[in-house]
Amino acid sequence: MNQMAMWIAAAAILLVVGIAAGRSTHPVRTSLVSALAGISALGAVNMLAPFTGVGIPLNWFTSFVAVVLGAPGVIGVLLLNVLLQV
Repeated sequence: MNQMAMWIAAAAILLVVGIAAGRSTHPVRTSLVSALAGISALGAVNMLAPFTGVGIPLNWFTSFVAVVLGAPGVIGVLLLNVLLQV
């Protein structure tokens, strides 16, 4: 996947999440709570990595997923990490 396609996919995801958050009664609070939950989930996964043996590397992709998609996005990345591990 080239760089332009990644930027287009990121913009589309931001648009869809923004529309979904905009439909709630408190869109800013909903977005902030979701972002905080995602960052917390990412931190919890990485703090428990010595005990579980599974961690998520911190990079632009995982940070974007954690902030924009929240905890479900972190769970999705974690599942992909576990399933695709060789």
